[in-house]
Amino acid sequence: MTDPAINGRGEFDPAGDPEVLKHRSLWLDVWAQFKTHKGALVGVGVFTTIVLLVLVGPYIHDIDPQYLDYRSKNQGMSLAHPMGTDNLGRDMFAQVLAGGRTSLAVGVTAMALSLTLGTLVGVLAGFFRRLDGPLMRLTDLFLALPILPLLLVIIMLFRDPLRNMFGPEIGIFILIVFVIGITSWMQAARIVRSEVLAIKEREFVLAARSVGTRTHGVILRHIFPNVLSPIMVSATLGVAQAIITESALSFLGLGFPSDFPTWGRLLYDGVPFLNINPARVIWPGLAISLTVLSVNYMGDGLRDALDPRIRGR
Repeated sequence: MTDPAINGRGEFDPAGDPEVLKHRSLWLDVWAQFKTHKGALVGVGVFTTIVLLVLVGPYIHDIDPQYLDYRSKNQGMSLAHPMGTDNLGRDMFAQVLAGGRTSLAVGVTAMALSLTLGTLVGVLAGFFRRLDGPLMRLTDLFLALPILPLLLVIIMLFRDPLRNMFGPEIGIFILIVFVIGITSWMQAARIVRSEVLAIKEREFVLAARSVGTRTHGVILRHIFPNVLSPIMVSATLGVAQAIITESALSFLGLGFPSDFPTWGRLLYDGVPFLNINPARVIWPGLAISLTVLSVNYMGDGLRDALDPRIRGR
């Protein structure tokens, strides 16, 4: 009988060894499935390019985004100004790069806050029966609230105090991140709760509790690692949602100040000049669209890769 680990050239092939296949890494399986999703790979490439541009680009294209050159106002694309200039002569490419740093920072930070709250509420509600009802009713209450009016009210109430306390940029950053985070954790909480309800009845959890493992040990060692998959998917989609929300707030004039550009703020400032210089709206809008699309495709690919039924396990 031929050994399956021996290939046609008589050499040992680990991929053909059943023992090796049995102990193969979960993350290698996830990566193998992720690579089959072409949209996800394109999303990774586009998102990586955008991140590198906003992080490294200002060191290469070193024009100050707030530098005023009235002799070059409303210019089109050129070698000196790859995306043209605005009505004050400021370089649009430099502003898009600077705005990308802020928008991505808001997206990632707000997503982290949202997932932390959602995971905490979901784990507590799913694991402790006495907390399930109150926490889920709280989640339903937040889901029933009109998010946009709530965002506007919170910003109008706390914008000036935070500006005075931390400065105009840091104060608004803290406020925007906090507002987006506390109004977007509900979906993650519901997903995590449903996963915890199923996992806590599994044999390995019951065995851990039967041998006297403390509650926090069961949660940290057995429950939390098994709900990482939906959390990671929610993380990718949460970044896109946070960027869109920040852009909407900035477009309404309630975000960062005009001298602290974000993609949404650039859209807001460019609307009055849409007929004169449409590039002022096209470039930040394109940056938002490409970022959100790439993150959504990455989330789709990650969701499929983490599904054991699709991986064939």
